[in-house]
Amino acid sequence: MNWWQKFRRNRLAQLGALLLVIFYLIAIGANFVAPYDPYYSQPDGSLLPPTEVYWRHQQTGEFIGPHVYPTQQGPMDLETGDRELIVDFSQPSPIRLFVQGPDTGFDLFGTTGPGRWNILGTDEQARDQFSRLVHGSRISLSVGLVGIAIAFPIGMVVGGMAGYFGGAVDAILMRFVEVLMTIPSIYLLVALAAVLPAGISSAQRFLLIILITSFVGWAGLARVIRGQVLSIKEREFVQATQVMGGRSLYIVVRHILPQTATYGIIAATLAIPGFILAEAVLSLIGLGIQQPDPSWGNMLSAATNASILVLQPWLVWPPAILIVATSLAFNLLGDGLRDALDPRTLKQ
Repeated sequence: MNWWQKFRRNRLAQLGALLLVIFYLIAIGANFVAPYDPYYSQPDGSLLPPTEVYWRHQQTGEFIGPHVYPTQQGPMDLETGDRELIVDFSQPSPIRLFVQGPDTGFDLFGTTGPGRWNILGTDEQARDQFSRLVHGSRISLSVGLVGIAIAFPIGMVVGGMAGYFGGAVDAILMRFVEVLMTIPSIYLLVALAAVLPAGISSAQRFLLIILITSFVGWAGLARVIRGQVLSIKEREFVQATQVMGGRSLYIVVRHILPQTATYGIIAATLAIPGFILAEAVLSLIGLGIQQPDPSWGNMLSAATNASILVLQPWLVWPPAILIVATSLAFNLLGDGLRDALDPRTLKQ
């Protein structure tokens, strides 16, 4: 049984792969999927709850299909602090697929009238929460891929060189790796992020977060690769290459590291959630991506406000659920790949 057949038998791994494909397709097509500009503030639309969808005209009772009505926040009651929703039932706005959006061009779905369909409500700045969630996925999902693209080669090369050369090279590299592994990564991230210049843009902050997370993310991979290389370098094909005059760097890159690629791919898949969670934590505590640019982490910062957590849960639960679902999907996929690529079971 080959690895693909074994992978196809793992339903949980397939579920994880499917979720990731959906999430990344949405992130790539965010401008098409999101019905509104994530930076646009609706007039008198602060902290609106998810828009209610109607099927019959609320004044005539006529069935007109799914539609919404223009909704605004009314004046605040000075005694209770509540704000009544003002709904204009005279202007039904049908919900349609593939419509010309009001501020984002051609969209997957939207309304054809003055009413806006805020699927997940609006935030304190009257911005559509769903649109910000979709656009925020670009940052939160790309952090993991770019971070592992940096950390993966470093861990592979450092571990490969330490295992192959041994001696002083191995001792120096592994002591450095062990020092990195003893540092609590979250505290290092907070300390380094806190000293970032205050005036840098979100794009620059994004790159610096990736570099910080990559710096602390490769040590564990390097240590395991080193252990595998110690056993691989004693095999006949490596010794034959040495006898034929092959250079050490060529032997490591051409013959040894490819033998560890299977584990490397699995380890990279399992490590990506750590990068996503690191970005989320930094943004949550105000040291990551800054407003008004959306990311799942800084959208979670609303959870620090107790009143919002209780009264406007639509601002907190969607980004939290997406972070958990993405991390779980990567772990399911990584476990499935580990089982499918295990050389001890491929022949079964």
